Amino acid sequence: MRAALARALATVGGLGDRLPAPGTTVGSVAGAALFWGALALWPSAVAAVALAGLAGLLPVSVWACGAEARRRGVVDPHPVVLDEVAGQWAALAVVALAQRRPPGAAELAAAFLLFRAFDVVKPWPIRRLEALPGGWGIVADDLAAGLAAGAVATILLSLLAR
Repeated sequence: MRAALARALATVGGLGDRLPAPGTTVGSVAGAALFWGALALWPSAVAAVALAGLAGLLPVSVWACGAEARRRGVVDPHPVVLDEVAGQWAALAVVALAQRRPPGAAELAAAFLLFRAFDVVKPWPIRRLEALPGGWGIVADDLAAGLAAGAVATILLSLLAR
């Protein structure tokens, strides 16, 4: 039962296993959709949604991604995409917290694209986080990429607004 739950969570209901797009993109789209959906339900609670989502996603992601990686016998299996959901959520949370409002389409696009770039390139010190044990190594690099993407998106968006 726990293995099935871990698999369902880590692959985001099987999306990581089934869709033709790279799993990392699928997870990022799912993270953006979940974030935007949560803020659509509670638009006046930007900080609470952003922080509660991160607080919930982090331990669940570390556990589920680690358990599914062990089950598959691979350090970071491609179908495991919950780490991308958490990373994308982090990028959008930074943007939303900085602006104190839900991100619009332009902010969502900027955070999404920058997260994908940071997640693919993994500049120092993000890549080093992959060496952490188990689920921490799977999730920490995506979380760091999300935080970096959110910070860069916030800076770029504020410069463009001037």
